Amino acid sequence: MVKQLLKVHPSDNVAVALVNLKAGDVIPFEDRDVKILSDTKSKHKIALQKLESGDRIIMYGVLVGTAHGVIEFGDVLTTENVKHQSEKVFGKTETFSWTPPNVDKWKDRTFLGYHREDGQVGTENVWLFFPLVFCENRNIETLKEIFEKELLKQHVNPHQMLLRSLVSGKTEDTAVAENSTNVFNNIDVKFITHPGGCGGIRQDSESLAKLLAGYVNNPNVAGATVLSLGCQNLQINILKDALNNINPNLKKPVLIFEQQQMGTVDEMLTAIVKESFEAIKKANNIERKPAPLSKLKVGLECGGSDGFSGISANPTLGAVSDMLVALNGTAILAEFPELCGVEQELVNRCVDETSAEKFLKLMKAYEKSVVDAGSGFDMNPSPGNIKDGLITDAMKSAGAAKKGGTSPVEDVLDYGEYISKPGLNLLCTPGNDVESTTGLVGSGANVVLFTTGLGTPTGNPIAPIIKVSSNTELKEKMPDIIDIETGAVIRGEKTIEEMADDMLELIIEVASGRTQTKAKLLNQNDFIPWKRGVSL
Repeated sequence: MVKQLLKVHPSDNVAVALVNLKAGDVIPFEDRDVKILSDTKSKHKIALQKLESGDRIIMYGVLVGTAHGVIEFGDVLTTENVKHQSEKVFGKTETFSWTPPNVDKWKDRTFLGYHREDGQVGTENVWLFFPLVFCENRNIETLKEIFEKELLKQHVNPHQMLLRSLVSGKTEDTAVAENSTNVFNNIDVKFITHPGGCGGIRQDSESLAKLLAGYVNNPNVAGATVLSLGCQNLQINILKDALNNINPNLKKPVLIFEQQQMGTVDEMLTAIVKESFEAIKKANNIERKPAPLSKLKVGLECGGSDGFSGISANPTLGAVSDMLVALNGTAILAEFPELCGVEQELVNRCVDETSAEKFLKLMKAYEKSVVDAGSGFDMNPSPGNIKDGLITDAMKSAGAAKKGGTSPVEDVLDYGEYISKPGLNLLCTPGNDVESTTGLVGSGANVVLFTTGLGTPTGNPIAPIIKVSSNTELKEKMPDIIDIETGAVIRGEKTIEEMADDMLELIIEVASGRTQTKAKLLNQNDFIPWKRGVSL
């Protein structure tokens, strides 16, 4: 018989509907029958007891809301009968101990990566072009067109190839074959633009400098070409200082060109093309070599979450996170608005008081800024989240936090800070998919695991994004964007641990360049810095 209800934690007073339920259905559950009072879509929650107005609603073992009016035993939780509520946290309340998972079968495994002089290992080999200020975006776009047409011919849009075949009268296969030879086979060339670098408060430019420096220092980057106008807030010396703070011994080539010092656009572009080509040619000589799994730095992200994300995909990421930590690798949990309600657990897991205090300080400052703007963390769930069963921020957060597993929190980072310690790190980012993923990679992630229940096409210019669906239906509906699905966990066909083994195998394949992610195949290169300040 197909399992119809799931209680995630023994102390929960709600259960998740694993299938669509109809009013009047009677479901044997634990030691009693649950009569369903309203038609309930799968992924939504059923009350396992009568809840009076103001009663605490517990899921994942934590407070996720309070009853707004009476909720009868067997009725569905909705935005009308539930209010967001989370626990107040002031500091550590208990000591923490952790038993790592057995990783004997993984300890001698390796991936094929690009070894950098500072000891980091990349899963990609990218030459990165970017501007210090939005005024140079047009020149970056011009360079993108020039370099992609000549160096990266396989990246031409397939619909462009279709049109080319129609114009030329040749078959599409012939047009593709004539355009498929790359000049370099061991390096990718990527381009990012952004709306920052000037016009805002100085702190925004400094934050952007840290982020861009993190991209240069990321092990997936072989070197960079940087364009500056000259008069902007984000001066060249600010970027250099940020690079020096992250890595005083940076040996990567970083070519910087300032338009106001170089004369005409033609003169500048000519110099950029010549010098960048020579540097790219050298970077193409770097080859993949075996590296231990401890060199993996995995960002943990979710977007387009559904009511199954917290019981299939996210816990699978958590198990992978624990395995990597046990192997002395690194996992990075971000999206601070989606940690609202689980702060106590994370504070208790911090290895020292300094990290615990920093986490609470960042969380409180972030929440205050949201309230000052006339909103609150309770507004985090999107219409899609709510439609698929995530009706409060605390409920969404309790499931999202499962991506971080159970290991100790070794360090807490603000946005733009670079990883310096292996183990689980907490990184302050927004819940916004692209802003968060952008921040994860800027802090050193060389691969990102991204869970989704509704589907999202997010990618990144320098790091592979492995898209993980919480349910099989999404994989079947959108196979072009999903790399691996965890629906077998919902159906009881696989355990979280078995699913995590499959996922770690996929990470090794992607990190070694033997498997390309769907985001890379679709050439999705999203980059949105988090802008905290106002425009001036």
